[in-house]
Amino acid sequence: MKIIFFLLLFFVKINYSFADLKIAYIDINFILIHSLVGQKIEKHISKIEGENIKKFKEQEKILKDKEKIIIAQKNILDKKKIENKISLLNIEINNYRNKRKKLADELKIKKIEYTKKILNHLNPIITSFVEENSISIVLPKKNIIIGKKKLDITSDIINLLNNELKEIKF
Repeated sequence: MKIIFFLLLFFVKINYSFADLKIAYIDINFILIHSLVGQKIEKHISKIEGENIKKFKEQEKILKDKEKIIIAQKNILDKKKIENKISLLNIEINNYRNKRKKLADELKIKKIEYTKKILNHLNPIITSFVEENSISIVLPKKNIIIGKKKLDITSDIINLLNNELKEIKF
């Protein structure tokens, strides 16, 4: 009987975990927006957006003026010439829309590219912080409903990122 008991204990592995599980959460979006590098990227993107908007408003004004001229000439010119001018204007408008969409898409791609660069620098920073502070699990803040403020490591990571990465090449 004792032999069976020892054999059972030997083959059945009973694990009691008394380990201290340390959990933290982090807000990556907050880091991307409020870090020094994130703010510089946002300023850069906003500057490009502002320049593009200014160019497009000028083009839009030119197109509206052309439309007004065509409308004013509607009663003067024959129907074929008006239709020809309208079709040319529609082509210009479509080109304008395509350029505007293309530049907006390029801007989105640049923003994603810059965000990836930050995340590539951020990942080793988070990894070393987790190892140094013996943190078992780091969860994204967007998945946390309620949590203690002391479990939030976002500000610590922002400080480390600001110290390591001052600027990014555009």
